Amino acid sequence: MEAVFDVAASTALSDEQKRRVMSRLGPRVTAVAQESRGQARNRALALERLAERLDRALRVPRSRRATKPTRASRERRLQEKRRAGDRKQARRRPGPED
Repeated sequence: MEAVFDVAASTALSDEQKRRVMSRLGPRVTAVAQESRGQARNRALALERLAERLDRALRVPRSRRATKPTRASRERRLQEKRRAGDRKQARRRPGPED
């Protein structure tokens, strides 16, 4: 069973919602179900999946808020860099003055 939703002809969605769905899924949204032996169950599954796809497409992602690294995380980063440098220096062959 296949469920089809024509986004452009929909009266249930606002223009902004239509634009969002069409940019993510296109002008026609389809969902297919063939798991069950009964047609009614497959229809219900297809409609469920169609609703899920539309719901996900209509979701507005939260805007990202820029944050600064904490003082402790900057210190950890610098300490790790020092340890890495010391580790590499320890691998070197000793020079004539050592």
